[in-house]
Amino acid sequence: MVDVDRAVVARLKKEGNTFEILVDCDNALEFRKGKQISISDIVATDDIFKDVKKGEKASENLLTKVFGTADVEQISLDIVKHGDIQLTTKHKTIEREEKRKQIIHLIHRNAIDSKTGFPHPPQRIEAAMTEAGVHIDERKSADEQLEDVLKKLRLIIPIKIEKREIAVRIPAQYAGQSYATLKKHKLLKDEWQNDGSLIAVVEIPAGIQDEFFNELNKLSHGSVETKILKKIE
Repeated sequence: MVDVDRAVVARLKKEGNTFEILVDCDNALEFRKGKQISISDIVATDDIFKDVKKGEKASENLLTKVFGTADVEQISLDIVKHGDIQLTTKHKTIEREEKRKQIIHLIHRNAIDSKTGFPHPPQRIEAAMTEAGVHIDERKSADEQLEDVLKKLRLIIPIKIEKREIAVRIPAQYAGQSYATLKKHKLLKDEWQNDGSLIAVVEIPAGIQDEFFNELNKLSHGSVETKILKKIE
């Protein structure tokens, strides 16, 4: 069983009720990521609370009504899987840094310099975020924070989200293996020609255009033909 003095609260709100348990933060987070960890190495007590601070326990009747069972282990696993886990200071720092990296990756992939049409390097995005005083919320996903971050970045660097429709023609001898690469993206159109070649239209984030072209050129030994059909803001 986990040391109570080191435990944090995991909380799940369900059907208008709040259920809380005490857990080891490290093991609870690792379990949620898919690591096989014994419930005894996650929870600090054998109780389900309505309010941990007040020591108010949930009744068996309430547990059965809401969860369909009064089995503490099963309910505890449900709370760990689907509830909110109170993060330690260490984990908040780790989560913020991870979300920061994810946001930088999203911007680099999906946004471009509105003046040049080229993607901003990750280092420039990170520097602009620092200059703009961007605060990362460890409780929200990178996607949820993206628009707010972009608003602040637009005060520092010229930036916009853009997608592009690209037409490609791939010779017959490379069409089969290249098709898998096209399917990684939004494939709007594909037509196999009588000679075995492939003509397709793909929608991609503007930031990965060069990466997309390079991958196709590598597969086709430079024989792919491409054309930008449309820019979508």
